[in-house]
Amino acid sequence: MLAAFLTIPLLGALVLLDSPIDPEPLSFKEPPLFLGVLQPNTKLQQAERLFENQLVGPESIANIGDVMFTGTADGRVVKLENGEVETVARFGSGPCKTRDDEPACGRPLGIRAGPNGTLFVVDAYKGLFEVNPWKREVKLLLSSETPIEGRKMSFLNDLTVTRDGRKIYFTDSSSKWQRRDYLLLLMEGTDDGRLLEYDTQTKEVKVLLDHLRFPNGVQLSPAEDFVLVVELAMVRIRRFYVSGLMKGGADVFVENLPGFPDNIRASSSGGYWVSMAAIRANPGFSMLDFLSERPFLKKVIFKLFSQETVMKFVPRYSLVLELSDSGTFLRSLHDPEGQVVTYVSEAHEHSGHLYLGSFRAPYLCRLRL
Repeated sequence: MLAAFLTIPLLGALVLLDSPIDPEPLSFKEPPLFLGVLQPNTKLQQAERLFENQLVGPESIANIGDVMFTGTADGRVVKLENGEVETVARFGSGPCKTRDDEPACGRPLGIRAGPNGTLFVVDAYKGLFEVNPWKREVKLLLSSETPIEGRKMSFLNDLTVTRDGRKIYFTDSSSKWQRRDYLLLLMEGTDDGRLLEYDTQTKEVKVLLDHLRFPNGVQLSPAEDFVLVVELAMVRIRRFYVSGLMKGGADVFVENLPGFPDNIRASSSGGYWVSMAAIRANPGFSMLDFLSERPFLKKVIFKLFSQETVMKFVPRYSLVLELSDSGTFLRSLHDPEGQVVTYVSEAHEHSGHLYLGSFRAPYLCRLRL
């Protein structure tokens, strides 16, 4: 009797409540086995935490010489030097305490050092900026309010810059979803993400790739002949050729990754570091793989639970994977319980260390290689 009393209102709620997402079924290959190069280990647990409780969400990291910079969840670009955290830029205003504050506050994500002692930064809500951290000068290069080929940019994410500073390649993860709703974007698998090019001299913007499902990290090749773009919701990395005989062409650089990839950065071996804050365990169970072919279940989950509640069910397994210049797996670094490195977003190599960013942890980490 009690079960029926509770079940009838629940079923009614499922029927009457709207779901914030309208997902399509996606099909993935069986995840790669966690053997050989992917054999689980605890190497990331050897990292040390830096600036703990002095910053939150250091998503991306860049160096000018030995001075380090990052963007934080409270809308700042900060300089990290001699154990001190110093604000050098802010693109938004107002309180920056909750996810609902993000659009006004701003959220700096991808950050890169340019050739002239400045930083190029993409803010998820505000646009593309050049920052002189020494003079505290901020220059807006491209506002997110500017429609590109008739579509707005709702979730600017990452960028990579040519050595001469002329071209900036960047991702807009979605025209529909903002950064604060990244989990809804992932679960819906919306294919409205783009890879774009900005010319700092002509101010021209071009769309290079369209119909991407949650494009995220982006990285130029060492020869600057192609750009790699992470397609998070498809657990793969795409490649777009920007020069040479293949110019304008695109292919898949790596598919069927062992986790859900975030940023990608160059490694000293000539390959690439890819960071993943959630894995596709094999052997084991991947909730995100299970749900990918069950859009009805996704809709039910987000009828009943908030994004923050759903996040609590995602295991805190951090994985950093090094790829060769051809995309083969070279080595993997794990923190299976997220004890030290948690919600990893980026692996930035500098002077024999990996600096590990996070999209929500109150610290960054450093690991000696």
